[in-house]
Amino acid sequence: MIELRHLRYFIAVAEELHFGRAADRLQMAQPPLSQQIRQLETQLGFQLFHRTKRSVQLTTAGRVFLREARRILSQLEQAIETGRQASRGELGQLAIGFVSSASYSILPKILSGFRHQLPTVELALHELTTDQQLRWLRDGRIDVGFVRPPIDDDSLGISTILQEPLVVALPQAHPFATAESVSLRSLSSESFILFPRQLAPGLYDQIIALCQQMEFSPKVVQEAIQMQTIVSLVAAEIGIAIVPISLQNLQRTGVVYRRLQEPTPKAAIAVVWKQHESSPIVDRFLEAVTQVAQAGIQTETK
Repeated sequence: MIELRHLRYFIAVAEELHFGRAADRLQMAQPPLSQQIRQLETQLGFQLFHRTKRSVQLTTAGRVFLREARRILSQLEQAIETGRQASRGELGQLAIGFVSSASYSILPKILSGFRHQLPTVELALHELTTDQQLRWLRDGRIDVGFVRPPIDDDSLGISTILQEPLVVALPQAHPFATAESVSLRSLSSESFILFPRQLAPGLYDQIIALCQQMEFSPKVVQEAIQMQTIVSLVAAEIGIAIVPISLQNLQRTGVVYRRLQEPTPKAAIAVVWKQHESSPIVDRFLEAVTQVAQAGIQTETK
């Protein structure tokens, strides 16, 4: 059986065209090298070199075999390097789920930083609700997700990376649109647009509880799954909405965002992954998430 060392021996002799120099290059004695080359020729069934007392020259078959031997060793080196990159989490594909509001806050910074660090990793992005992401994670259709906590699943790792206040989204023609801030109590008779509770129960319960603290239950006239749709319905004057402050980054004509005068709970975004089925790529991505989250916390505390 031809081994890789035989190819290396042959390439050294073919490049030096001198058994003595090739042996020195390979750090071995000349007689064993000559013997290995003859054994290789026997196994191949054709001659690689024309040998005389004065010179060593490649045969026609030897020149062709040299080209292919170099290609084989190059492919091997590439395979080894590719394997090393994969083991370090520097190569492969990462499937990421995210709630729509994450794309207006921390997600772009995370993706930009990760692409800068590891441009060879292919990212597959999926905009999904929190409950859809949990199903996709369990089914192996995504590797990590950006969700609205809380999450009650011991098989999943979860880390909160952003907490942001709530604001009210108003139609531009609303009487309160010109105010710097709005009291939530003054909105008790308004029509509200909200998402179904099962999509993000944590954020839903925060909004309902906030209204109840102001001694009213919101009159929900329309439900929508995505935050972009909710904001579009506000622009259409269907109603108002309580949303995370990062939605201000969604530039939508016909909508204004105003701070609430009352203290509001913080709406959280968390990264979630399968705890016992991690991979080098997921580990590297979680490191990038932590770096961006910590940088955001430090900025807020300055």
